[in-house]
Amino acid sequence: MGIPVLIIGRSGTGKTTSLRNIKNAVVFNILNKTLPFQVKVENNLAIVKTPDYQKIKSVLIRATAAEGYLGIIDDAGYLMTDAFMNGHSSSAKGNAVFELYNQIADNFYDLVKAVGLLDDDVIVYFLMHEDQNDFGNIKPKTIGKMLDDKVCLEGMFTICLRTVIQDKKYVFATKTDGLDVVKTPLGLFDEDYIDNDLAVVDAKIRKFYNLKESKLLKKGE
Repeated sequence: MGIPVLIIGRSGTGKTTSLRNIKNAVVFNILNKTLPFQVKVENNLAIVKTPDYQKIKSVLIRATAAEGYLGIIDDAGYLMTDAFMNGHSSSAKGNAVFELYNQIADNFYDLVKAVGLLDDDVIVYFLMHEDQNDFGNIKPKTIGKMLDDKVCLEGMFTICLRTVIQDKKYVFATKTDGLDVVKTPLGLFDEDYIDNDLAVVDAKIRKFYNLKESKLLKKGE
């Protein structure tokens, strides 16, 4: 089965920059934003600019033809934002509003579940902004409590990292501070904080689960 991995953090704490050393991957650029680092030819990245769930799924399904497929959805939270902004004005009030939120939740839930149905050696990273509730708990940012009540997003992931700045260094937190949703399998990471290099994280996950290295799909595969 494929492995979905969640990465959360505030804007400017290194979520997208953590991709700088990634090789052989498809990056779904939801907002069509310029990447905060220079993409080199040797990185062998395929950039797919789309907020469309079906297009993302169709590309991910092709992962079954590759060994060690690697996908990154940046920023996955804007899939929900885009659907809301395109649909809220026509939803009016009452049941139509509830139906819109239900559809948004269903679409995101189905996308995460679709990753789990992919072949072994497939890892898909969901990069999302974080949000803090009234009790100080930190979780992935969605579009409101109505959706949060329907789906506990972090509960759909075995691995959740968080980007933070510690002593002026950009790092991933690998263990929870008691208020956030960070979690990793026992033995995957020894340190509480590691460099925010997603290539290193991916290599560790593949070694931990005995997965193959990533290989970018060629046209026609």
